[in-house]
Amino acid sequence: MKIAVATDAWLPQINGVVRTLGHTADQLRQLRHDVLFITPQDFWTYPCPTYPSIRLALFPKQGVKQRLEEFRPQAVHIATEGPIGHAARALCCGRSLPFTTSYHTQFPEYVRARLPLPLSWSYAYLRRYHSRAARTMIATQSMRRMLHERGFKNLEIWARGVDANAFQPGPKSFLSAPRPISMYMGRVAVEKNIEAFLNLDLPGSKYVVGDGPDLEPLRRRYPNVIFTGQKTGQELAAHIAAADVFVFPSLTDTFGLVLLEAMACGVPVAAYPVTGPIDVVLEGKTGVLDHDLRQAVLGALKLDPADCVAYAREHSWRNWTERFVSLLEPFEESRWG
Repeated sequence: MKIAVATDAWLPQINGVVRTLGHTADQLRQLRHDVLFITPQDFWTYPCPTYPSIRLALFPKQGVKQRLEEFRPQAVHIATEGPIGHAARALCCGRSLPFTTSYHTQFPEYVRARLPLPLSWSYAYLRRYHSRAARTMIATQSMRRMLHERGFKNLEIWARGVDANAFQPGPKSFLSAPRPISMYMGRVAVEKNIEAFLNLDLPGSKYVVGDGPDLEPLRRRYPNVIFTGQKTGQELAAHIAAADVFVFPSLTDTFGLVLLEAMACGVPVAAYPVTGPIDVVLEGKTGVLDHDLRQAVLGALKLDPADCVAYAREHSWRNWTERFVSLLEPFEESRWG
């Protein structure tokens, strides 16, 4: 099948959405689908307000139209709600072509963390945006329940996998700081609630692995925390595997791909019992969820790493990519005229 994916999140960004789409792209091609990704790399870009490291496409409507007409896909998936997503949606709606969307991010909560905008306004906008999709793919059952309560329709589960070849147990000696080592890995930004972790009174050492707009302010504010900056590939996996507990303080994630990656490295998770962790963490087996994050950390340190590895390996990218394809809404290529 010829599949077009329109996304405002793409390299050089490193986050859960980009990594999910990257793994999905690899699997789609292995499954012999012909795939076109329309990304900000195809356009002039400008910095996202309040988050300048994210570049958004500038006036992408004509470029999106040209790329879709040249490729003539048999299915269109719109992954994000930014300028590229809007351009692809407008084109499909204007030509009465079916399309699917995905809901990767609790965008209203992210906006609220930066601007005093009522959540009801943001959700009304997103509800309207996704209402024309044949299906909206979401990562977890708890997210489906939450969005359904807010009036979203046609919600289907498309979860995430883990690359067990890249993320696997490794030597703890890779990091030499006092133990136990509690680690956060991900975007260093206000919506991730990182200070809830940094303010904890914990034994051993704290690591923050990642980059983002709040990295330097937090580095100055917490001199006893080790901020490594962005890590990728084998170096990233080695950092995670060397930790003793993976701390996930976010209250707004829809899944938390990093949770599976930590488990695949044999590192149990400590998190709040909220959307994302409640669907990914096997309570008391691969992690501990508690409204008291300190108690969650101390409890997770007692868990068996082998249980984490076994659970993570049950989640493959191949299975979830096949699920993604099954949720697309194909149409005849001739409908492009």
